[in-house]
Amino acid sequence: MLTGGPGSGKSTLLHGLARAGFTGTAEAGRGIIRDQMATGETALPWVDPALFAESMLSWEMRSYRWAQQQHSVVIFDRGVPDVLGYLRLAGLPVPAHVCAAARIFRYNRRVFVAPPWPEIFTHDTERRQDLAEAERTHDAMVDTYTELGYELVSLPKGDLATRIEFVIDLIT
Repeated sequence: MLTGGPGSGKSTLLHGLARAGFTGTAEAGRGIIRDQMATGETALPWVDPALFAESMLSWEMRSYRWAQQQHSVVIFDRGVPDVLGYLRLAGLPVPAHVCAAARIFRYNRRVFVAPPWPEIFTHDTERRQDLAEAERTHDAMVDTYTELGYELVSLPKGDLATRIEFVIDLIT
């Protein structure tokens, strides 16, 4: 499991791990934003953040179930607890079913956290947050995963090969 704020190198790391032979999941937020923008729908964080969160929850639960059918290690680009953290960060009510999902859909106890990294942070079509919001997101995810009893491992800042080797050393 990889979590942290936006623009901290999670997806790049996941792609690198895929090239090294590991299976990964796609990040819910980016996928939903792309689909919603393509179809003109409103489950977007800047239009309807509650609907966006519900869409992410569905995506993450489906990814979890898909991963259970795999015969290899699956590395998640975020997960159900990120939805809980997102709702808290956005100042939105956290429905009971989101809390229940975070308790039911459990991942490996060890979660890799990508710390804020100003030197690589960029904006794009899907990532509209500024660095300050990325840092707040990181903090919200750390608080959420800690509260849920996960062991957090901070990823080193360094080139992609270093990060890949770090993760592989801890999961194999």
